[in-house]
Amino acid sequence: MTSLLSALLAVVVAAGAAILLVESAHAVTKRLGRRSALLCDLATTAHRPFLATATVFAVQVAVRGFAGNFPGRSAVLHTLVILVIASAAWLVGALLLVVEDVALAKWRIDVPDNMKARRLKTQVQMLRRVTVAAIVVITLGVVLMTFPGVRALGASVLASAGLISVIAALAAQSTLGNVFAGLQLAFSDAVRIDDVVVVEGEWGRIEELTLTYVAVQIWDDRRLILPTSYFTTKPFQNWTRTGSAVLGTAEIDVDWSAPVESLRAELRTVCEGTELWDGRVCVLQVTEAVGGMIRLRALMSAHDAGSLWDLRCLVRERLVDWIFVHRRDALPRNRADVGFDRQDRRLSARLDGAAAHDAEPADDARVFSGPDDGDERAAAFSGPDDNEQDPAAAMERPVAVVPAR
Repeated sequence: MTSLLSALLAVVVAAGAAILLVESAHAVTKRLGRRSALLCDLATTAHRPFLATATVFAVQVAVRGFAGNFPGRSAVLHTLVILVIASAAWLVGALLLVVEDVALAKWRIDVPDNMKARRLKTQVQMLRRVTVAAIVVITLGVVLMTFPGVRALGASVLASAGLISVIAALAAQSTLGNVFAGLQLAFSDAVRIDDVVVVEGEWGRIEELTLTYVAVQIWDDRRLILPTSYFTTKPFQNWTRTGSAVLGTAEIDVDWSAPVESLRAELRTVCEGTELWDGRVCVLQVTEAVGGMIRLRALMSAHDAGSLWDLRCLVRERLVDWIFVHRRDALPRNRADVGFDRQDRRLSARLDGAAAHDAEPADDARVFSGPDDGDERAAAFSGPDDNEQDPAAAMERPVAVVPAR
């Protein structure tokens, strides 16, 4: 009875001292946290796991050093050892959260130019998940090693570790493939959190990227869940890999009599009159002229994918409205003429004269030439110059021979 009372007294004193010490340190850290974001986050996140670790450790030391022999002493000590291991793992995990917050505190992702911040957030989250998984596995292993029976079993298990590892690798082949694919995505910059992508015909944003799956938020708030190996084995579109500014098109079909130059001026007016346009590209071109109609493609640029979607819809609406109000004769229609009449001849002559009278097309009629942005795009998509080609290849070109008279 005396040993049991001394053990209880030692436990109470040790636990009280540990709680008093931790709470005092927490109060000091919380006060200093008013000036330091690191200390404020540390006081909020690591308070409970630190309190649990310190209290359990103090109780274990008290029981082991000051309590005598009492019934169930070995079981109590074993339980306290397991609690110390678990609470220490909890504390390490909390400290990892603090380190992640510190690493991401200087990088915001709610700004237009957030590519570096999204890359860092993706890598830090991946590293945290891997580290937490490793901590859990190591903690379970250490806890199991505290049992004598498990330690004795370890020798026989190590003898067959090779066979077990082969079986486990075959059974978890797809899972391990997704894990390695997740690590590859985190450090290859192929895709990051908040990237705008097109996968499986759906346009959306990378909402969550884990070691095993990727959650894509579709534009209509649906979620597309894909394994991480999908992004390493299949092609997909990443609209924001190098920047958030993107180009988009709006296509409409009109009659051959549609005034292209007037529509081009209307497109410029629409772009310049909205904040959705970033001022880079505003081009209208005829991309097809078959089947009795011509296809007009309006190419415009925006700061991000969301603004581009609204800008494309706006341009399409305004061009359709302009044609219907000002040039209703340019609406798409099917012709069944069997020959030219006088009106058609006059129209053909007028068009021929207008084509001969027109000067060089304006800059907003070109995509790969004209303004600086068009020249840069042409250089990016052009091949090598003829002068830079291999002379040996030039020797193999066929040469026309004209016989002498």
